[in-house]
Amino acid sequence: MLHLPASINRLIGQALHTYHMLADGDRLLVAVSGGVDSLVLAAILKLWQEKAPISYTIEAIHLDMGFSKDEARLVDRQLGLSGVSYEIIQTTIGIDALDNESSSACFHCARNRRTKLFNLARDRGCTKLALGHHKEDIIETFFINLFYGGNLSTMLPRQDLFKGKLAIIRPLAFLQKNQVQELAGLFGFSPVENPCPMTKSTKRQSIRQMMSRLYQEDDKLMSTIFAALGNVKTDYLLDHSLHKRDK
Repeated sequence: MLHLPASINRLIGQALHTYHMLADGDRLLVAVSGGVDSLVLAAILKLWQEKAPISYTIEAIHLDMGFSKDEARLVDRQLGLSGVSYEIIQTTIGIDALDNESSSACFHCARNRRTKLFNLARDRGCTKLALGHHKEDIIETFFINLFYGGNLSTMLPRQDLFKGKLAIIRPLAFLQKNQVQELAGLFGFSPVENPCPMTKSTKRQSIRQMMSRLYQEDDKLMSTIFAALGNVKTDYLLDHSLHKRDK
């Protein structure tokens, strides 16, 4: 059995334990995009399945968004290395979003992909939907919502939905991108390039570039921001409801 670096394995264990991500009898659906993040997640959950004191099942799903004929073949090759049972499902979610909603294609594509995953999880009786987001993703989402959404929020390591019938879990939440890439090398994964024509011009890409420059200036900044997301002082945020009551 492949052994993960101790420091990385400890961070994964902390995330799983802190947010109660896995339970005995869980049925996990792992969403795999083709990037190394989700491929690594599938392989890690397989490793933990073999050593955990609980029993759970894993199935990986790749939604082909309809952009490229080669995408499914390339993802199939990488998923085969994970040791996880998987299925590749053809869709037109991506190209439909570009054709019908050019001004907000990324929003509609992501929303429809998410809805499709929820429906698949429900139809297969899954209790958890596992996503491969890591620490940088969580921080980037905060700034996307701050700059473009006008709210203070981000992705949660665990989010319960549909009155507790399904939970989204992000076991890589405590890992940095470079640590995920280190694991990808250990597992032998190569990323499948995202064939979406919008991938290099998204709001997330702009935020990612900005944060990368800041991280280079201060190597402690990422940890500080991540800690701040769990240390919210609501008494020192604007409360517009007070203004409404005064009227």
